[in-house]
Amino acid sequence: MKQKVTPKTLSGFMELLPAEQLVFDKMKNVIEDTYRSFGFVGLDTPVLELSEVLLAKAGGDTEKQIYRFKKGDNDLCMRFDLTVPLARYVAEHQNELTFPFKRYQISKSYRGERPQKGRFREFYQADVDIIGSEKLAVVYDAEVPAIMYHVFKKLGLNGFCIKINNRKLMNGFYESLNLTEQSAEISRIIDKMDKIGVENVKACLKDMDLSDVLIEKIIAFTEINGKSEVVLEKISAFNIQNELFETGLNELKFVSQAMQNLGVSDKNFEIDLKITRGLDYYTGTVYETFVDGHQGWGSICSGGRYENLAGYYTDRKLPGVGMSIGLTRFFDLLRDQKMILPMAQTPADVLVLPMDEEALLYALKVASFLREHGFNVQTNASDGKFKNKMTYANKLQVPFVLILGENEVQSQTVTLKNMQTGEQSCLAYDELPNALKSFLEKNSYKTLKVIQNESK
Repeated sequence: MKQKVTPKTLSGFMELLPAEQLVFDKMKNVIEDTYRSFGFVGLDTPVLELSEVLLAKAGGDTEKQIYRFKKGDNDLCMRFDLTVPLARYVAEHQNELTFPFKRYQISKSYRGERPQKGRFREFYQADVDIIGSEKLAVVYDAEVPAIMYHVFKKLGLNGFCIKINNRKLMNGFYESLNLTEQSAEISRIIDKMDKIGVENVKACLKDMDLSDVLIEKIIAFTEINGKSEVVLEKISAFNIQNELFETGLNELKFVSQAMQNLGVSDKNFEIDLKITRGLDYYTGTVYETFVDGHQGWGSICSGGRYENLAGYYTDRKLPGVGMSIGLTRFFDLLRDQKMILPMAQTPADVLVLPMDEEALLYALKVASFLREHGFNVQTNASDGKFKNKMTYANKLQVPFVLILGENEVQSQTVTLKNMQTGEQSCLAYDELPNALKSFLEKNSYKTLKVIQNESK
């Protein structure tokens, strides 16, 4: 006899039970609908790419984490994010695309890193990017975070903050202090301030042989906080005479005002001069998003402006700006903190319960009729007692049940039971769609919100 193998999931790979999967799918649908409402088109690039293409701009730890293998003569990699495949796509199809090109993609990526809280080896990303040809207006730097704001609001999340900064502003600041060559390393250290604290940041800067005077200037500048208007005034008060700094400041002012005009509440975004993003290809506006009270999970949505997306594949300058929701991480946070609204274990609006074989054929007709009118319908054709069938309906947490027996078949009616209130009503066959629609709308079963209780 063949030995049984213990069924188990690989570490770092999320697998959900039906009720959780329905919530996750609902979140994806809300995100996708919001992206499309801003005019973005969905793409689905391959999971596998040629290694020479995917690794053109990789290196360091990223390259070590890539799943890479050979199949025949092909050297292949599994994508580690959705940005590099986008760069390849835009370079390959640049003569067929209309710019600015607005795309979204909600797909899985793969990294062979050590699994831990909020980090997975297989994970969904929900990206939006706007790509220009030769140039791209700064207004798009405001549109992208505005999209994310509306995503989180539609999901029901209120306690979150989109933090923005500008790389030109920061590089100009360091340039004014004659620290251009050290600016990248300083930025990486400052970016860790909320994690390691001010004193540890000072110690790290001291290790770079920076003077106490320079360190205090850097700390004083990066710790500016308050409402966006106040922060911008304080930045201007430094009176730094540097062209790059002034360009970054003007962009930050414009983006801040444009975000508000796009409906973003100042309760949900702020200018944070510590945010610089670790990736070198960001050149202007940068973003990171945190859930209030759960900053330790890291950013759930981040991104920024880059001036040359496809520089490894084409000489054509293709600047862009984008943000990505770490959807698997975000969902894991919500689930861990019990912030997800309880959902049914079926997408069905109604469960049809035939009482005998004769009623089964009628049940199939009723189910088909309802589906034609846009309802999600499930039929339970199993043998068994009525009590067992109702137990099944209760476990699925389906909103409504249609009970079909001998009387219903003969009179061409249905018995509709509201599983929430226990109320039953007898309806004519052709009355059912309107009645069911009214019940569903009245009880808000189709609500978009999936998030509750933001602090546990």
